[in-house]
Amino acid sequence: MEHPENSAEYAGLVVNKGVAQPSSVNPYLKRRRYVRPSLTAGDYVEGILKGDSSVLGQAVTLVESTLPEHIAMAQEVIEKCLPYSGNSVRVGISGVPGAGKSTSIDEFGIHVLKEYGGKLAVLAIDPSSERTKGSILGDKTRMEKLSVHPKSFIRPSPSAGSLGGVARKTRETIILCEAAGYDKIFVETVGVGQSETACHSMVDFFLLIQLAGTGDELQGIKRGIMEMADGIIINKCDGDNVERSQLAASHFRNALHLFPTPDSGWEPEVLCYSGFYGLGIKEIWDMVYRYVDFVKANGYFDFRRAEQAKYWMYETINESLHNSFYQNSTIDSMLQAEEQGVLRGEKTSFMAAKQLLDAYFALLH
Repeated sequence: MEHPENSAEYAGLVVNKGVAQPSSVNPYLKRRRYVRPSLTAGDYVEGILKGDSSVLGQAVTLVESTLPEHIAMAQEVIEKCLPYSGNSVRVGISGVPGAGKSTSIDEFGIHVLKEYGGKLAVLAIDPSSERTKGSILGDKTRMEKLSVHPKSFIRPSPSAGSLGGVARKTRETIILCEAAGYDKIFVETVGVGQSETACHSMVDFFLLIQLAGTGDELQGIKRGIMEMADGIIINKCDGDNVERSQLAASHFRNALHLFPTPDSGWEPEVLCYSGFYGLGIKEIWDMVYRYVDFVKANGYFDFRRAEQAKYWMYETINESLHNSFYQNSTIDSMLQAEEQGVLRGEKTSFMAAKQLLDAYFALLH
């Protein structure tokens, strides 16, 4: 449905070369500016708990906002939604660019909704341009089946330069989605790198998608990432690529045997599948739910959730201190001068930083 403000003819006016002109239908009708009614924190919570996807989308936008008044309201909404959260299975999905993450997630999502019922939220983090800060947000277009499914909620968000590409507010978004009744959460990260560390700290199962036939199979993924993975899956195991995929899977299994057993006690599995043809999808999700049953039985599931909450407490402190420093007007006025001093070689970067920090701490007393 077209938004009233964007309509070519609205409230008796037509736009011609940027100039509003009277409509031939009713030239005496005056234009009134359309203003979307603002929601209170209570309205957001009520809509979310009812499972209203439109209100949920607006609440996620509120959470992602950096305006101080929005941050305060977002925290109030999150706090009220918190008692209704935590009842989902959170799966992080990552892999090298071009591994077929979005296409695979489309197949995965349809499978889990069909086999396990419930509702699914997909939080796809899109890489932002370092130059323009813009983002394509194209993940949703590649999830053709899920994007029209009534039980799914897809939210592409720009990474906006945050840690490794995982949007800084993804964890809060997970809480809102769970409160809205989504019992399955997929978090897709930008690619292999620091984003995996942040993603790993907010999901229950970390799934890594790899490709075969790209040269040295183990070069595409480093030890630190492999140690985080609860399952590794080789995509595009179809046609002429079946043998290469199975060989790559064998290499990964051998590599995993060299690592110590994870704290969960679970031994990561390596499977092959074809996202394009939808082959091997059932085996992957049987593995995921076997893992969930395993860690719930030995108590690691709750232990990890508690550790993640502690981790994000410290991350929130770090982010708040960062924002407080850079949003301080006194520091803002000093930054340019200190920066120029460093560029001209008049002082070291460490000395400039120390002077700025000393000035900031002096303001706090």
